[in-house]
Amino acid sequence: MRKRRLGRSDLEVSAIGLGCMGMSYGYGPPMDKQEAISLIRTAVERGVTFFDTAEVYGPFTNEELVGEALAPFRDQVVIATKFGFDISPNSDPRGMRGRPALNSRPEHIRQAVEGSLKRLKVETIDLLYQHRVDPNVPIEDVAGTVKELIQEGKVKHFGLSEAGAQTIRRAHAVCPVTAIQSEYSLWWRRPEQELFSTLEELGIGFVAFSPLGKGFLTGKIDENTQLDKNDFRSTIPRFSPENRKANRALVELIGKVAERKGATPAQIALAWVLAQKPWIVPIPGTTKLHRLEENLGAAQVELTADDLREIEEAASKIQIQGARYPEELERMTYL
Repeated sequence: MRKRRLGRSDLEVSAIGLGCMGMSYGYGPPMDKQEAISLIRTAVERGVTFFDTAEVYGPFTNEELVGEALAPFRDQVVIATKFGFDISPNSDPRGMRGRPALNSRPEHIRQAVEGSLKRLKVETIDLLYQHRVDPNVPIEDVAGTVKELIQEGKVKHFGLSEAGAQTIRRAHAVCPVTAIQSEYSLWWRRPEQELFSTLEELGIGFVAFSPLGKGFLTGKIDENTQLDKNDFRSTIPRFSPENRKANRALVELIGKVAERKGATPAQIALAWVLAQKPWIVPIPGTTKLHRLEENLGAAQVELTADDLREIEEAASKIQIQGARYPEELERMTYL
């Protein structure tokens, strides 16, 4: 597996990481724990060194899973986790519905970090993101707290998730930001408009979550696909049956390129993300070994300038239907 450096930092990770959320949370019933541990350890054997989790996934259970799975490989891997939600015993384990309130007060960040260190079985968190910007806490206070945690040896690198460009600048002025994590794929390209020029200027890396459009760009989901009642995609306008039918046009485009390149649609979608900038690292998630193998194979797919131009021209004519989040969740982004 090739490596990529996140911006101008010294943090080097596998070109494709593994998003671990779906093993515990968000897409229906959690995986069997031993199967999930086996999947994560297989990813390490295949060269993956970058693993993404968060305290809210579960809540807590995903960090525990990742910590147990990666304990034998601690010196070989980079673990990213996140703080920023006020998780109470009454929080909805499905998370996307009734998500707990934001809380990035300095004392809460410290409390969250202590919990994450224990669950991950580590002495230092490699990359700590603010999960969502808290409008009630100045970002300078958040960055200052993380800077103190870095000085104390509890955190190595600071990141933000779904933050806007001005917030990133303000945070970076207090504590260098190593990475921004946001959704990015052929069917959600807002980071190109608002983030990439800022990140390039400041030397910050970009971690792309949902690089397969929450599974849609694999080509395995259509208007007839039945989603589990606990699958948060059932709340997303873009995943309504009529929008899934309309959005198949993008999948068909990717499929044509895949057929010509001897690849799968998922591999083309991931290769496209990798081709956009050398400091972008996608973190597709999966619960299946064959999907893991397929996703990692994308690192070997080379899209030529002609391929990329063809995809760009065709995609520009496709109007994606439906919002990527329910309105109340979208309001929490790009602050």
